[in-house]
Amino acid sequence: MLVLRLIAESFSFAWKALKSNVLRTILSLLGVTIGIFAIIAVFTIVDSLEKNIKSSFDFLGTGVIYIQKWPWAPEGNGPYKWWEYWRRPTVSMNEYKFLNATVKNKSAMAIYSIKGNTIIKCGNNSIGQVGLRGVHEGYENIREVNINNGRYLTNAEIDGGRPVAVLGYEVAMALFPNDRNPIGEMVKIKDLKYKVIGVTKREGQSFLGMGSVDYTVIIPYNSFRKLYQTGTGHWDELESTIGVKGSEFDLGLVELENEITGLLRVRRGLRPTMKDTFSFNRPEAIVNAISGLFDVVGVAGWIIGGFSILVGGFGIANIMFVSVKERTSIIGLQKSLGAKNYFILFQFLFEAVFLSLIGGLAGIFLVFLLTFLPFGSLEVALSFKNIVLGLGVSSVIGLIAGIVPAAVAARLDPVIAIRSTG
Repeated sequence: MLVLRLIAESFSFAWKALKSNVLRTILSLLGVTIGIFAIIAVFTIVDSLEKNIKSSFDFLGTGVIYIQKWPWAPEGNGPYKWWEYWRRPTVSMNEYKFLNATVKNKSAMAIYSIKGNTIIKCGNNSIGQVGLRGVHEGYENIREVNINNGRYLTNAEIDGGRPVAVLGYEVAMALFPNDRNPIGEMVKIKDLKYKVIGVTKREGQSFLGMGSVDYTVIIPYNSFRKLYQTGTGHWDELESTIGVKGSEFDLGLVELENEITGLLRVRRGLRPTMKDTFSFNRPEAIVNAISGLFDVVGVAGWIIGGFSILVGGFGIANIMFVSVKERTSIIGLQKSLGAKNYFILFQFLFEAVFLSLIGGLAGIFLVFLLTFLPFGSLEVALSFKNIVLGLGVSSVIGLIAGIVPAAVAARLDPVIAIRSTG
């Protein structure tokens, strides 16, 4: 009961202080409001950017290793040594068959190749800038392919290299307008005819415009090799990629990577002193690099908002010193009636935290309004974590700013205080 009475009285005093001089209070809390707004706005935008960018790489899958000629990032410390990578052999169909038959720590494996800027035609209609994907068996287990109309490639069609195709949603809309059903129709790719057997579901454009199958056409890998030279292992041909999905029990895919490294080095006849002539690329590496970059931006957010919060803290301290001065006689009366020092201390600390929380809530509300502004394809959302962070920072600032005035009030001599005229 004592605690509840203490909280109720502290809340009452804080509210009276707030109403007694609204303009002074608003101006004093402005620093906290701006500081919390700056910090939470930066963190909200950074979190939204990070989430949107990471989701742009979802098409790469999780728990997958990509065996390629070119690494996505510099290998080891130092610059990207392209002069060492460009003479590497590309992965070949024979290497894929060898690994698919011998690798034990895998749940799925597929070889595929991609050719960008392809023109697809159907009668008088055509569409350019299409990503043509030649895929082998198991590709749908490496990267999810959702079919909206028709069906996906069968193993017989893939093995036989038959002229069949699965169109991306936007490709189908461009080639077959006015709700025309594309299934069973013929399209032309480099003057070769392909029968449409399926259309993928519409995914929409990601934040970075990457990975969407809406502007792609999927055909069998052996059919793709009739159009472009790939899969022989020669260094100057169109690169193929072997995607390997690991087991859920292989944490970090360490066993899978070590197994493939040993097998592929033996297959390519590399001596122990020779460097690998292939790269392992993982989606997790990109995600980790992005997270590290945004950690730096987050520190900048703390620095930007820190100065405003510092000013806001001084403003709250000023309010509390004025409040102590105005209520000196009341403090003396309370003490003469038996109020303990901790009772007075808690009253003023609660008032300082309460005032700071009002400023913090105002800043968070401004960030919430910010989320309604259009940012193009960037979806900005205020997370519960950032709300708690803003309230926590506000409380700490109020506690720090109010501790000295509260301590001054608690140590007042009741006889001197009660004689004060305020």
